[in-house]
Amino acid sequence: MTIDNDVVDALAAELLGPHIKSAPPAAWGHTVREYLTGTPQLTHWQTPLLTLDRAALDANRALMADWSSAGGVALAPHGKTTMAPQLWREQLRAGAWGITLATAWQAQLARSFGVGRILLANALVDPIGLAWVAEESARDENFEFYCWADSVATVELMDKILRDTAPGPRVRVLVELGGAHGRTGARTRAEALAVAHALVGSERLVLAGVGGYEGALAHDRTPAALTAVRDYLRELAALHRELGELYSGPAIVSAGGSAYPELVVEELAGLASDQLPTAPGSTTVVLRSGAYLVHDDGFYAGISPLSAPAADPGLRSAMHGWARVVSRPEPELALLDGGKRDFPFDEGLPTPQLVVGGSALPSGAHVSALNDQHTFLRLPGATVADLSVGSVVRLGLSHPCTAFDKWRLIPVIDSAETAHPRVVDLIRTYF
Repeated sequence: MTIDNDVVDALAAELLGPHIKSAPPAAWGHTVREYLTGTPQLTHWQTPLLTLDRAALDANRALMADWSSAGGVALAPHGKTTMAPQLWREQLRAGAWGITLATAWQAQLARSFGVGRILLANALVDPIGLAWVAEESARDENFEFYCWADSVATVELMDKILRDTAPGPRVRVLVELGGAHGRTGARTRAEALAVAHALVGSERLVLAGVGGYEGALAHDRTPAALTAVRDYLRELAALHRELGELYSGPAIVSAGGSAYPELVVEELAGLASDQLPTAPGSTTVVLRSGAYLVHDDGFYAGISPLSAPAADPGLRSAMHGWARVVSRPEPELALLDGGKRDFPFDEGLPTPQLVVGGSALPSGAHVSALNDQHTFLRLPGATVADLSVGSVVRLGLSHPCTAFDKWRLIPVIDSAETAHPRVVDLIRTYF
């Protein structure tokens, strides 16, 4: 699938300056390209800092590409996790079917970088955004765009907006199936079937498949959670088969897949060989995993069946936080200079991993809280001398989806495991 390499490559011409959080003043006034030619070091950057690990990014990307291909599913990574076209390009080059996004603006941003196939995992009822889809599809017949609808009212509103504002080809829509106490999505197959019939009767929309998000129905790997996810995926498969005669062409079946990818493959991959009445053998099962590329040391490390060391080689975290001790007001407390403005905290607090170039952290060291610009690092049994002011602590982080949005430009280091990491790239984000 396509992306405009020239537009992505042009990001290297961006000028660095004080608007780039934690960038070294010595880099200000230089382009990204110029800066990277100087073999920069991680130690040149200020704290707090978020970094990406090139070795882990490459390994995670290759692992997921191979795993999804072997499982018989296509991969449309959720681009909202990183909002980083440079990383999208790497995923597309590795064989990704397309890029998933969540809002019309995100889709417009992706399209400005030439992404040729976009799956919007959401209903699109914003008139401006919907009109843009129609206009862009009319401008470029090779552009593929898909979105969702979970009610007849949604279909009727989308159809009216398009009829009133924007001529162009029909917009492809997936019927979204949800679940009790979940997020969006029709709550029953009967309701979803009504949505499908409304799409078939629409002037400006076309029924293109079914989709949903199993991650909204569970948050762990207890037997009850796994059963809930599996039951939901079976309902999604049953809905697709029930809609078989309504499809007018190839169909998409799409689920999430960062937390329960093996269940998605087990329950849905077989649909790719189904013989649809209107388009035999043309079902594509699309996995929308968003977290696999970066992974983490928290929520996804604990729930994904593809995490190392449970899986070998397994996904491993490609992001770390770096923060400096700015205060030791009590023997068992250190205050670091990073906080909620810098690191994710919604799916678990950062975890201290090591002191850069220093002694080991005391047993039981943990983060108890974050303020806007401070991390409370608890050090049971320590003395003030055990971790001096000015020391830098590497932090494991949880939930990449709320990490990238705090950084405009993220340094990529060769490896967080080396004694002297080198900065080998800078990743531009758009939030």
